Amino acid sequence: MAPRANWKGFLRLSLVTCPVALYPATSDSEKVSFNQINRKTGHRIKYAKVDADTGEEVANDDIMKGYKVDTDTYIEVTKDELDELALESTRTIEIDEFVPRADIDSRYVIRPYYLVPDGKVGHDAFAVIRETIRSMDKVAIGRVVLTNREHIIALEPLDKGLMGTLLRYPYEVRSETEYFEDIQDVKITKDMLDLAKHIVEQKSASFEPEQFEDRYEQALIDLINQKRNGLSTKTKAAPKTTGNVINLMDALKRSLAGEKKAAPAPTKAKGKKPKKAAAGQREMLLPISGGGKRAAKETAKEAPKEAPKKAEKPARSAARAKKAG
Repeated sequence: MAPRANWKGFLRLSLVTCPVALYPATSDSEKVSFNQINRKTGHRIKYAKVDADTGEEVANDDIMKGYKVDTDTYIEVTKDELDELALESTRTIEIDEFVPRADIDSRYVIRPYYLVPDGKVGHDAFAVIRETIRSMDKVAIGRVVLTNREHIIALEPLDKGLMGTLLRYPYEVRSETEYFEDIQDVKITKDMLDLAKHIVEQKSASFEPEQFEDRYEQALIDLINQKRNGLSTKTKAAPKTTGNVINLMDALKRSLAGEKKAAPAPTKAKGKKPKKAAAGQREMLLPISGGGKRAAKETAKEAPKEAPKKAEKPARSAARAKKAG
């Protein structure tokens, strides 16, 4: 099923306009989520909108927005009044300026979106705008209204489409001064810096996000599998910390020695294909001891027929299942 667009409207560069759709580039739907339940009954908790004074439930039609002036005073604002504030960016992303990508402070970045042509028309205009941005090697800055708020959006080419990144306004970014003012000015010797650089070199690698493992997510799945199988769960002791380092130079030397010892031997893996990223859906097999096996989602292969002595780790994707095997 195709994802649902968060916004539809028009992209405009001067007199060049085309219909576009905006889709979220990220998703949290694959993460393990929990419901709140009643400890005594096991029933799910349901939240109701109630009047703070009377305690009576309020229907959605009777709920409106209010800006709090003081403890008991609110300025009421109706939906019609908010709709009358509609800006041009509600339906159109107007490109206002072009800036170098390096000029955008990472603190201003909120989240990425994909911008694509909407429908069969406008692909030529979309391509002209996309290739103009690409040829200038800059980022286009415009505005778009999402969830009743106008946001700054930075547009840059990504393959055949555009990636739009929502940006914060200056008033939303806190100054670092009040946080950094108590940091002491210290002098670092060249020997210390050289040792630290050697550690960095030992740990240097290419950025390959497909290699990242969400260890906490996997631990959650293992915990759920164990509890579903009726197996006992043990609480792991918190990792011990070594405390303050007395001799910084000695710590750097030991760190470097440890990195060299742990470094894997180089391999001649020519033509080795990189591990594929997860396909987008979690394949979670939850075997139930004594009662057969049920799968939260379909998997490509069958689970072992015998009841496992301990909970199996569910395959997160075809690639991870192959790796685990």
